[in-house]
Amino acid sequence: MAPNLTRAEAGERAALITVMSYQVDLDLTRGDTTFGSQSVIRFRCAAPGAGTFVNLTAPAVTGITLNGEPVAPGAFDGERIALTGLAAENVLIVDAECAYSRSGEGMHRFTDPTDGNVYLYSDLETFKAHRIYACFDQPDMKASYELSATAPPGWQVVSNLAPRADEAVAGPAGDTIARRWRFPATPPLPTYITHISAGPYHVVRDKHDGISLGIYCRQSLAEYLNPEEIFTITKQGMDFYQSLFGIKYPFGKYDLLFVPEFNAGAMENAGAVTVLEGFIFRSRVTDQRREERDQTLLHEMAHMWFGDLVTMRWWDDLWLNESFATWASLLAQTEATRWISAWTVFAQGFKGWAYQQDQLPSTHPIATDMVDIQTVEVNFDGITYAKGAAVVKQLVAYVGQENFLAGVRKYFAAHAWGNATLADLLAALEQTSGRDLTAWSHEWLQTAGVNTLRADYTLDDSGRFASFAVLQEAAASHPVLRSHRIAIGLYTLTDGTLNRTTRIEADIAGPSTAIPGLIGLPRPDLILVNDDDLSYAKIRLDEHSLRTLMSSIGAFSHSLPGALCWAATWEMCRDGGMTARDYVQLVLTGVPSVADISMVQLLLKQAGQAARQFTDPARRAAGLEQMARSLRKLAESAPAGSDTQLAYLRAFAATATSAGDLSFIAALLNGAAALAGLTVDTDLRWTLLRRLVSRGMAGETEIAAELAADSTDTGERSAAACRAAIPSTEAKLAAWQSLTSGTLTLATFRAVLGGFADPDQPELTGPYRERYFAAISDASPDWPAAMTQDFVSSLYPSLELSAETVAATDAYITSAEPPASLRRLLSEGRADMLRALRCQERDRQAK
Repeated sequence: MAPNLTRAEAGERAALITVMSYQVDLDLTRGDTTFGSQSVIRFRCAAPGAGTFVNLTAPAVTGITLNGEPVAPGAFDGERIALTGLAAENVLIVDAECAYSRSGEGMHRFTDPTDGNVYLYSDLETFKAHRIYACFDQPDMKASYELSATAPPGWQVVSNLAPRADEAVAGPAGDTIARRWRFPATPPLPTYITHISAGPYHVVRDKHDGISLGIYCRQSLAEYLNPEEIFTITKQGMDFYQSLFGIKYPFGKYDLLFVPEFNAGAMENAGAVTVLEGFIFRSRVTDQRREERDQTLLHEMAHMWFGDLVTMRWWDDLWLNESFATWASLLAQTEATRWISAWTVFAQGFKGWAYQQDQLPSTHPIATDMVDIQTVEVNFDGITYAKGAAVVKQLVAYVGQENFLAGVRKYFAAHAWGNATLADLLAALEQTSGRDLTAWSHEWLQTAGVNTLRADYTLDDSGRFASFAVLQEAAASHPVLRSHRIAIGLYTLTDGTLNRTTRIEADIAGPSTAIPGLIGLPRPDLILVNDDDLSYAKIRLDEHSLRTLMSSIGAFSHSLPGALCWAATWEMCRDGGMTARDYVQLVLTGVPSVADISMVQLLLKQAGQAARQFTDPARRAAGLEQMARSLRKLAESAPAGSDTQLAYLRAFAATATSAGDLSFIAALLNGAAALAGLTVDTDLRWTLLRRLVSRGMAGETEIAAELAADSTDTGERSAAACRAAIPSTEAKLAAWQSLTSGTLTLATFRAVLGGFADPDQPELTGPYRERYFAAISDASPDWPAAMTQDFVSSLYPSLELSAETVAATDAYITSAEPPASLRRLLSEGRADMLRALRCQERDRQAK
């Protein structure tokens, strides 16, 4: 198991120890498995004579001294160094040999197969700084951090601040065998956002408002880098946030490092943000990917203030850190960039993620109880990010945006370079807004579950509202009815367009709230509860509105009400209120009217899930064939070279099953067929080939040929995914053995996992149920946390979709008594399977 730290231990240590500074000296020239690490830690002890511990994970420790005296080797147990007899003022020196990682944890090392270049980068959230240097690894023990690093000549070394010096290291013959980089002492930082990257990175530099900007990537991707786009969004965000927060960017320089095999989207290291390399586009992508990239970059930049300048005291406030950055990035997108429809995408995508997470048995309050690091690791979820951001948006509306921002500025001023809690932020907001937030905080932050809102009305003889109320429901597992501020929109279909003719805002609470302001108005074609997306709640459409929607969902004159209705129908499908076949048909007929490409791609993804998981198995094959046929027509009729053409084609390739459709894919791949304006580039070729492989229309010969044409690490992972998708028992067994071998990098592991768990091969993956549970027990305790989570969550849906799998899950949990984090992941898979079985039964009963 990975090392752990409890909140209680962290609290005791923080009360005893005050860290003044770190001096960390790394030697990156010692080979491809380990690197040298020396930590000099200066700290005070509030109770001289007491003891504590320092965190360190390392294969070897070569020396430990405390206040000039050696510490016995037995004080290090592989995870911690025990310290006793502390003085009031202490100096601890630890010399260690630390290990490189291939899972994105600690110091990741990557060798580029294209040119042999080696690249290193650190990733330390939440509890991984001690894999690089000995430290008090918790967020509330901030300290100044001074780094030195010795690296091969020709390498760049990047840290939180610009380097102070770069000196040659001479060998016996007087030649330069290395360079020693020295960085100045930082302002107080928590360990998890300290950073180092090293390697022969390609770099592009710029400057903005006195701030040095840098964009880094490996040499083999330099030709695909688009620095103009990235610098543009960076400058827009910097200007917006400095104005919004009233504080100059605090770290002097701002680097973006696009790094290989990154295990997340990005990480907010102070002044040196690491970013998923997939956001460098070597093949054509739609604007959805650019919007996702820019939202990610703006999210991380917001952390420079909220998280880096002012840091949470403990991980209980992880949600606040992430939710605030999400809210701020969306505000920046809509007000400072070309992505003016970001809140529309949020309403359908982010909030959909939140609603899904909030209906799982593992749902939790936004402000949850993070008792230890293992609990934290599985809470980077839809509650922490998406529901939290939705509730922050509500809070802004509740106190007023100007009052909210004034409170945030007060919070920054009071806690700059220190630590703070949710209570500190709420206190500042209460001062600037004059509102008591106690009840709001309890209702929204300390309870779990999502409410459902629906209109309930009667009509008089002339078709006008005789009564109107908003009903509120809650799940039996979380029976909390909240207070909501909502808008109710009435929409009328005129000349083929759905226009809002009436809007009324209301505060609702309890099971039923009367809306007298609508009495006497004629019933419109569509009633939209929670119009403008003011609150966090699922909505149900009345029968009359649903009929309008089924024929006219593409008729809205604005994008946000359309997104809210799309979200409502998706939730109805997931809840069994709408059959899967009706939802798929709604998407296929309505999606051509959707202008936002991010929405288009999300709807196509959801339709694919409905067709596979929620449809009666007896008609799944016919449904997929029908869906593919429609998508092919959409791709063929889309404007040449458009984003929608590419989106439709990718969705078509993911669902094609008939001989004719597969032959068309093969013809696109070999050039015998073409779509006007469409370039079948490298990444699209892999997409098309993988579908052919998974359907038995191509195999190892074609995979090898494609890899020869794309002999990059991306090509290698694509080939691994294709091999794992070959529809044979032998290929599945080989993929399974590689997955459970413990030898794959995390990036390759994920690629093989995706190919193995092909959603259209249940007859091949279903029989692995027994091996799946055995692997969880035998292998996962030794895997990195990210690998365990991916294995458990991604493979579970590929098991047989049946009550027997649910029963096997229950039996495993009872007999094996897995740790809470693993039990949570299994309970989520179990709940999703039960939901799918209910939806299948609903679809089966439909005529």
